[in-house]
Amino acid sequence: MDKKILVATLYLKDGQPVRSNRDLTPIGELSTYAKTYNDSGIDKIFVFDLSDDDDEHEKNIEAIRELNRMIDIPTCGGGNLRRMEDVKKLIYAGCKQIMLNAAKSDCIDLARMAAERYGKDRILVSVHNVDFIFKNQPEMNELFHEVLVMDESVLDAVDNLSNTPYVVLYDGADFAEIYALLERENARGICGTLFNDPQTDIMQYKTNLDEAGLWMDNFKPAIQWAQLKKNSDGMVPCVVQDYRTEEVLMVAYMNEEAYYKTLSSGKMTYYSRSRNELWTKGLTSGHLQYVKSLTADCDYDTILAKVSQVGVACHTGSPTCFFNEIVKKEYVENNPLKVFENSYQSLMNIKTNPKQGAYISELFDKGLDEMLKKLGEETTEVVIAAKNPNPEHIKYEISDLLYYLTAMMVETGVTWEDVTKELAQR
Repeated sequence: MDKKILVATLYLKDGQPVRSNRDLTPIGELSTYAKTYNDSGIDKIFVFDLSDDDDEHEKNIEAIRELNRMIDIPTCGGGNLRRMEDVKKLIYAGCKQIMLNAAKSDCIDLARMAAERYGKDRILVSVHNVDFIFKNQPEMNELFHEVLVMDESVLDAVDNLSNTPYVVLYDGADFAEIYALLERENARGICGTLFNDPQTDIMQYKTNLDEAGLWMDNFKPAIQWAQLKKNSDGMVPCVVQDYRTEEVLMVAYMNEEAYYKTLSSGKMTYYSRSRNELWTKGLTSGHLQYVKSLTADCDYDTILAKVSQVGVACHTGSPTCFFNEIVKKEYVENNPLKVFENSYQSLMNIKTNPKQGAYISELFDKGLDEMLKKLGEETTEVVIAAKNPNPEHIKYEISDLLYYLTAMMVETGVTWEDVTKELAQR
């Protein structure tokens, strides 16, 4: 049995979130919802393009791209999908999956083309009644990874006609009803207004469902508190690290209560030795730390926490508590992503502030076509080096290629973080 998931739904009109596909009232900034859903414990986001024309369609696609840049959880894009080009745009915008509409006459044909190109695991379909499933029973298993059932009243019929997993849309808030819907054998998850609401404590809701007997994607510790080695105060030190940059943010202490509250809430909670009380980081300041992972060291006496940090970690206003330099020896950065990001930033600075007589500045000045010509030349050089294998030559030519590739990325607005996120999904 797979874990059950809680899904948020975003509707986009003119590049901005709106209340629903029937109520186009704007509800705030996209970045706010992105941050909330990313850290809340939501497992997936359905995002729907409600555009009326091609210009608005492109605007919504760009909004979806920005959404995917801001979050780590998977998205499924749907709405104005008329042709394979629209499917490709959503995939290129960072959507892990796409959602077709069963009400459209070409749904099966489009699903077949999309599944052949991108794989069945990336194709979902929304259905309002059982007619589509009844008429296309063989295609359900062949083409669709999941179904979004828009009306829970037809679930019995859906279960009788297909074994394809589904997410059910339920706009109520009754816990018993939600449990009953998720308890169904083919139910993969649930979405609805309750899980769209930023005020809903998603982690607590998962805990409640888990305790009621469902298998939810929440924090279940592989190591219990009793297995950890405590200091003389009965606590364990916790080193806190930014999960993206791996920068060390702070060090604090946990007692048993703080440990289990951290696991249940998904927010870093510590014990203050000076105040003799439990405290959730950022509860007053807003600078919360959302748990991405907890790891014990080899001696089981220290915890490493990787977190999503809201705002700054230090009470001084510094991003990290570690800023009082004692000694420093210059070194060459070898972390691959940091090297790429540093190179990107250096080229961005050159583009913004051209260096007189520098070849790369001239290349930026000549524009994209000339840059692509140079990129083609460097690609050929890599091929030639690989055909006459000499590791030193290959290394040099690949470095040249990556340098000019990075310049092209600067020119076109693609970052190394964008690329690594896309690669991580493959």
